[in-house]
Amino acid sequence: MTTMESSDVHTFGHELPAMFDGVKLAAVATVLYVLVRCLNLKSTTEPPEVVCQDTPLSRFLLKSCPMLSAEYIPPLLWGKSGHFQTALYGKMGRINTPTLSGVRKFLPMHDGATATFDIFEALAAHSTGDDITMVICPGIGNHSEQNYIRTFVDYSQRQGYRCAVLNHLGALPNLELTSPRMFTCGCTWEFEAMVSFVKQAFPQTQLIIVGFSLGGNIVCKFLGENRSNQERVLCCVSVCQGYSALRAQETFLQWDQCRRLYNFLLADKMKKLILSHRDTLLGMSCSSITEADVSRLCAATSLMQIDDSIMRKFHGYNSLGEYYEKESCVHFIHKVTVPLLLLNSSDDPLIHQSLLDVPRTLAEKKPNVMFTLTQHGGHLGFFEGAMLFPQPLTWMDKAIVEYTDAICHWEKKK
Repeated sequence: MTTMESSDVHTFGHELPAMFDGVKLAAVATVLYVLVRCLNLKSTTEPPEVVCQDTPLSRFLLKSCPMLSAEYIPPLLWGKSGHFQTALYGKMGRINTPTLSGVRKFLPMHDGATATFDIFEALAAHSTGDDITMVICPGIGNHSEQNYIRTFVDYSQRQGYRCAVLNHLGALPNLELTSPRMFTCGCTWEFEAMVSFVKQAFPQTQLIIVGFSLGGNIVCKFLGENRSNQERVLCCVSVCQGYSALRAQETFLQWDQCRRLYNFLLADKMKKLILSHRDTLLGMSCSSITEADVSRLCAATSLMQIDDSIMRKFHGYNSLGEYYEKESCVHFIHKVTVPLLLLNSSDDPLIHQSLLDVPRTLAEKKPNVMFTLTQHGGHLGFFEGAMLFPQPLTWMDKAIVEYTDAICHWEKKK
């Protein structure tokens, strides 16, 4: 039997602190490595990639919009992570959000639904001296009271734009539905009603169309559905949309970039929104929703399951594939002839890179289309700031207004 001598114990006792110090250093090194990888700190900042044909308009826009050729510099510590940008937008929206003062409008629809939107008058004269209205379609389940919408509207008002913001059907809290139907990913009825109202109420105004995320799909589909929808429209801006719901559904089930997790979180949000209107959706005799549909909704863990059990039935689609096919702007966007800015971010965790082939190809083929792709920004993030705390205005807010200002001056010269 071997015995440990006192000298061995003494030596081992001296080695213990050094061993623990080594473990601490290894743990710190591991944490730092994970942070560097997760926060993408080694990524460099670059100007956005701009894809467009060489035309007089595109040359004028690139000259008049320095933000499209300058580096977008996100906050140093976390801004290079698309996940952090997306999470911060999703949780907080924006910081120091302004309070807006507008007028809410209610318009009855042909099926008994009530479209609602808010109008905010310009707070200054536009640089062209013209009457110009921004007609804005927010993202999924959003409305004019969202922080990112309020920030963008306030900035646009101060640059001389009247703003009209659609409240997606069923999205406003404490406002009951008047028919057993909610918004869908591509229904343009409420947006069309708002545009028609603005054109009639302000006969001298010209329109700028802006859509965020799902709203980008709606506005591009609206413009392409009917040539008359483009009358008095100066341009359209679409931000962070996926272009094809049919192709996006496949990528949304993948774990790459945690899309499956985002899918689950968005589904949970939609589930709560739909269930808040349960009595209306089930209580009206003309409803297409049954108790069995609601039961499937409660068990759903993805947007696709919710769309299949509830959303597609609002317009009588026979299958989920038909719903996605008919409500995606990819089949209409090529018919848009007004200047069109399609803005996406490379690190948007919700939009798979393969979906960006649609705007890239469109910009290569059509002279009125400009596709702008930033390296950072996440999904509707695009925060700016020196180190830790973001600024109230984002790169996205300023870039959109810079582009629309340039278009207004281009049309003024013509």
